[in-house]
Amino acid sequence: MSLRKKFNEEHSEVDTGPLNDILFILMFFFLIISTLANPNVIKLTNPKSKSDTKSKQSIVVSIRKDGRTYIGQQQVNFDSLSSELSKMIDKSDSSNKQAVVINADSSVSINKLVIIMRDAKKAGASSASLSVDGG
Repeated sequence: MSLRKKFNEEHSEVDTGPLNDILFILMFFFLIISTLANPNVIKLTNPKSKSDTKSKQSIVVSIRKDGRTYIGQQQVNFDSLSSELSKMIDKSDSSNKQAVVINADSSVSINKLVIIMRDAKKAGASSASLSVDGG
């Protein structure tokens, strides 16, 4: 006598292969659409220039550790630096004031740097910034 009953072992399964294909295609579709449709884009037309030359944006004042002072590549006396800066800033377009960048050695006294920054602002520079070379 057999105590075990023989079950009809039929398993009902759902084939998920086609479902995976459909989900992959939908995911791919939404990925492509989301990268192409950017709602945060504002279309602008950039202004055109008549000439390709760009105006000089800054005047560079350099002070070496031996005390020699330069505006660009031209050596100037420290006492006449204020008048030279005024001439260069006055030559520039009044609507586009130039900035003064000061490159100095670390051994240059702070007093000289403050004097140059004050003179640049008095001459009408848009800003005066400082860059100190370590030494």
